[in-house]
Amino acid sequence: MSFWNDIKEKMNDANASLQKNIGKIKNQKFADASMAMCALVAAADGDIDAEERKKTAGFITSNDTLKVFAAADLKDKFDFFCNKLEADYDFGKIEAIQALSALKGKQDQARACIQLGIIIAGADGDFDADEKQAIKEACNAVGILPSEFDL
Repeated sequence: MSFWNDIKEKMNDANASLQKNIGKIKNQKFADASMAMCALVAAADGDIDAEERKKTAGFITSNDTLKVFAAADLKDKFDFFCNKLEADYDFGKIEAIQALSALKGKQDQARACIQLGIIIAGADGDFDADEKQAIKEACNAVGILPSEFDL
């Protein structure tokens, strides 16, 4: 099986897992952490271009798991984290990691958030080293070993 097929299979598995646990994640901390995760993946290479922002926002509004939240609220929170990362990447990253760390100890929610990040990172067909590093840092923030996600 090719590397890309393996990633697509893992993304499908992650999405199925998210759907199964949807009732456990419907809360503000998860919504904030998931938008922080989306922004971190979008900014993984140190820059968020308009096209990347648009594609990620489109994914957010179309993802079945995130439909339990108001799309406008998710967009506002995603834009908040993107703006922080664009204004000062290091401080924006700290703020995003803090939002993620709110899920520490809530392993189902933390895993769902990481899975969401992996789905976004792989959506363009290229799960690159910068995106993998962002996911690893998110794993560390929520207290999950990156190796659980083959990172």
